[in-house]
Amino acid sequence: MTEHIVIAGASGFIGSYLADAFRARGARVSLIGRHGPDARWGDTSGIARLVDGADMVINLAGKSVNCRYGEANRREILRSRIETTQELGDAISRAATPPRLWLNSSTATIYRHAEDRPQTESTGEIGTGFSVSIATTWEEAFFAAPTPGTRKVALRMAIVLGDGSALVPLMNLARFGLGGPQLDGPWPASAARLDAGTYHAFGARGGRQKFSWIHVDDVLGSILFLQEHDEIDGIVNLASPNPSDNRTMMRDLRHALGVRFGLPAWRWMLEVGSAAIRTEVELVLKSRWVVPERLTAAGYEFSYPYLDMALKSIVDERRTRA
Repeated sequence: MTEHIVIAGASGFIGSYLADAFRARGARVSLIGRHGPDARWGDTSGIARLVDGADMVINLAGKSVNCRYGEANRREILRSRIETTQELGDAISRAATPPRLWLNSSTATIYRHAEDRPQTESTGEIGTGFSVSIATTWEEAFFAAPTPGTRKVALRMAIVLGDGSALVPLMNLARFGLGGPQLDGPWPASAARLDAGTYHAFGARGGRQKFSWIHVDDVLGSILFLQEHDEIDGIVNLASPNPSDNRTMMRDLRHALGVRFGLPAWRWMLEVGSAAIRTEVELVLKSRWVVPERLTAAGYEFSYPYLDMALKSIVDERRTRA
């Protein structure tokens, strides 16, 4: 019997990759999103029809955090995650034949800024601020859904790398000679940003903020592994077992591209630049030191355990397509 996979929020880089990958494996893939194509958010009966009898539901829905954290965007980042998760939970709870597995996206940003030790599922410490509050509220909504017939796993994903990912803008910077480290430093805090929890406090020096990552092939590999391991539920970190740091990551990226040098970007440059392109400095300056304790303990073998080989693979793939 053909496997049926339901992916919610599949319009982005990760969702599109997973949809294509599961179809290539012979699965029937149904997509839920703002514009369908198989069901739209708010279409209660349509979503219920798709999840009833499905083998697995993967929820990646949510407004991108690659934006300025003004009040309207903060509301939409939260709403787009909570309401979609609750809608899926309602549909699964009413299903005559509920899916065996529901994977809900979360984020490794839920952990604190860490320069002293890695954050695991068992020993990691939850951070503070706007991004963390989004992640914790999202996971609470996911686990609160009454779905006793469905195993649930929250995927705390590190930065996902692949052809088409957030890596592409960094590649463009490196090609123009701007591929040095992103350097933190002091920056004045406004009362509004402090109240909203969106101010990034000066942390790691010299571009040594940790960079946790995972190749998109290992996102798929981890999902397939979780399908086969019924004993795993709850929280799972999706990250390479070998985190890097910002300085090393940018160096490895330059090497993969064949670029000999890269100018650094100081905090003041990042603040000005992020305002111009409507994003936040936290995305490159927070030290994310996350490791996949549960996947490793269960025996998952990463296809791309090391950053330099992952970057080379992605760059080579882009060159081949070009």
